[in-house]
Amino acid sequence: MSSPLPSMDAELPAPAEAALPVSLDAFLAGIGPRAFRFAEAGLRQREDALDAVQDSMLKMLGYRDKPAAEWAPLFWSILRRRVVDLQRRRGFRLKFWRSSDEAGGDHDIDWADHAPGPAQAHEQRDQYAQLVQALRELPARQREAFTLRVLQDLDGATTAKAMGCSEGAVKTHLSRARQALQQSLEIAL
Repeated sequence: MSSPLPSMDAELPAPAEAALPVSLDAFLAGIGPRAFRFAEAGLRQREDALDAVQDSMLKMLGYRDKPAAEWAPLFWSILRRRVVDLQRRRGFRLKFWRSSDEAGGDHDIDWADHAPGPAQAHEQRDQYAQLVQALRELPARQREAFTLRVLQDLDGATTAKAMGCSEGAVKTHLSRARQALQQSLEIAL
């Protein structure tokens, strides 16, 4: 006796399929804010971060024909390389050509439009500023591993592809980053 209802397994898409974006435009729209935070943490300047994200998104348009499952590691790899390129280029600039803003001035960060209240918003900004400062003090590879794995919630394999290293190296960098952040944030509090 067969059931008139189809199997539940046949109707539900696999979790990996459900999470894939329908188009590259939707993927880029969804990843934009996270990519900006990643770039800003690495570059420490809003304008440079915006440029890096925009350049990376434009480069991704050339990979429109790739399967959607490959977009995330590919994008993070492109963005990471762009951030590193900008960091290197900044290292070659002569110091007397730098303006006071480039010499280490802090820039305003866009916060969520719907903050719960002034006191909580202030506390969140302070906590975020402490986290960003602690991230800036980390070595580049540890900062990248922490940002991609924890803040961007990428899996180990995707992070390894984006960073161009093994999953074991990602785990090592992440472990060291967590220890350093814990020490740094405990001192700050």
